[in-house]
Amino acid sequence: MSPSKTAAAAAPVSDPVADEIAADAPPGPVASMTGFARDEGTAAGHAFAWEARSVNGKQLDVRARIGSGLDRLEPSVRQAAAARFKRGNLSLTLTLARTEAVGRYRINRELLDQVMALARELEDYGAARPRLDSLLSIRGVIEAVEDLDDGAEAALEAAVVGSLERVLDALVVARAEEGARLAGVLAGLLDRIEALVAEASATAAAQPDALRARLREQLAELTEGLPGVSEDRLAQEAAILVAKSDVREELDRLTAHIAQARGMLARGGAMGRRLDFLCQEFNREANTLCSKSADVTLTRIGLDLKAVIDQFREQVANIE
Repeated sequence: MSPSKTAAAAAPVSDPVADEIAADAPPGPVASMTGFARDEGTAAGHAFAWEARSVNGKQLDVRARIGSGLDRLEPSVRQAAAARFKRGNLSLTLTLARTEAVGRYRINRELLDQVMALARELEDYGAARPRLDSLLSIRGVIEAVEDLDDGAEAALEAAVVGSLERVLDALVVARAEEGARLAGVLAGLLDRIEALVAEASATAAAQPDALRARLREQLAELTEGLPGVSEDRLAQEAAILVAKSDVREELDRLTAHIAQARGMLARGGAMGRRLDFLCQEFNREANTLCSKSADVTLTRIGLDLKAVIDQFREQVANIE
């Protein structure tokens, strides 16, 4: 083995890119991107309810469905969501209904004109002219007139905005609760990765002796009846094989990645992208370990390690 490689394997190797991005993570609980919350209330003769749903997403995507008359609140909705969340597909729905009798009604003449125009076209195909009661029964032709004065309208808007704040806060709690569960799952998977790395280290430590013995047996079979190979030559060939199959650097890097992942989970905050990057590094080292392995047991450990890393990455996909 070259001196430079020996020096690299002497201590855990830290990935500078992962270190840099981990240093930027803000403190806070580990949050999932999955959650649901609901808040409802009444004001100014109306009943309203907010529902907030959140699922996984690479970026923050907010979709707001707000009833007519309050659609001006959409910018405030997006701003309030962006102040609380970094990632996830958020769906926010407001339902609004009157709880008091409507003061008066009116005909939606624009809609009625459209219906009448369609009816005249259908008459060309033999359809009967629609009756007045049929026309008036079409949804939207008769509509309620909102008679809210400025004070009542302001009170309704303030109540709806307050409910929005509460439902978003409740969604933060829901995502944090799910995140705490995920953090426990991730910690358990890291323990399993660490155990496999320790097992691989123990197996790899015995690999040089096994390689020398195997090389000695193979040479004995090839040179049967011929002059034997000198011990110096045998030692040189064994050293080459040992250097090619040395996995200490990969194991040191895996150990460093485990420490980084645990540090991120302990610190909290929005870490999903950082953990996903670290999963790539985990997988790279596990692949190299398998490719270098000259032992069936070590190969089996490497495959088990890859399987656990895949499980870890699946769970990381749910983290904000």
